[in-house]
Amino acid sequence: MRLPKPAVLATAAAAPVAICVALPRTRARDVATCALQMWAYVAAYEMPHDDPEALTRRVRIDYPVRIDRVVGLGVPPTLRLQRMLPAPGDTRRFEKVLVWTHWIWFAVPHAATAYVLVRDRERFGRAAATTYAVFDLGAVVYWLVPTAPPWYAAERGRLGDHRTPPVRRMMVEYGEQFWKHRWGPLYSVLGGNPLAAMPSLHFATSVNAAHMLAESGRVEGAIGWAYAMTLGLALVYLGEHYVVDLLAGLALTEGVRALAPAAGPSFKRVARVVQAIEAKAQA
Repeated sequence: MRLPKPAVLATAAAAPVAICVALPRTRARDVATCALQMWAYVAAYEMPHDDPEALTRRVRIDYPVRIDRVVGLGVPPTLRLQRMLPAPGDTRRFEKVLVWTHWIWFAVPHAATAYVLVRDRERFGRAAATTYAVFDLGAVVYWLVPTAPPWYAAERGRLGDHRTPPVRRMMVEYGEQFWKHRWGPLYSVLGGNPLAAMPSLHFATSVNAAHMLAESGRVEGAIGWAYAMTLGLALVYLGEHYVVDLLAGLALTEGVRALAPAAGPSFKRVARVVQAIEAKAQA
């Protein structure tokens, strides 16, 4: 429709507020509000890739490679891990586990937030606010500093040491094996912006989910942290993220959680304004 990007983003961002005015609060409305927030996030996440050539001209490729070489004492950790691999096309069982750990991430942050909603609704507001603040702030960085993942850098000859293969992308290899003809359409839906690696929101939101679950109980926390750590290994091993991407994601989550108490009063004032409008609309 060739609508201006600011208009699209503003409309999408207004939708969660609009539903809070239009409908009385229930758990169903809470879920719908989070869904609309994610709809706005997806628009912001994918929009830079509407013009792939322009995004390619802006993308940063080299700085995460240099940092990860330092972290890996001369060899990026992704390369170190992948040197243990079999030949391309032969994905071992534990590697399939890592791929599935990556795939199920799409549900994990929202499932953890929903668990808080069901288990302890009083904590839901803060849980949802921190979860989706991490998403939204990460999207801002994707716009300002588009950064390539390891597999992209390898395809362009910017990651490796002249040994082959420089980096395999097992998610695609196994995806084609497992999903067969459905893989192409599935990946086109989920991979809307391939140049959005810094920070790793996979890791950032999983760490936040682990924090939320730990506040619910020891067992929940153990599950949450076990998943987050396994995902961190998977993201680096599979060539989807650098270690520095994970560290940036961790810093983003911990920063959001640390600043939440200070930012809370301001957000509560905004909430009271929305609630006042809601009261008039429902009268």
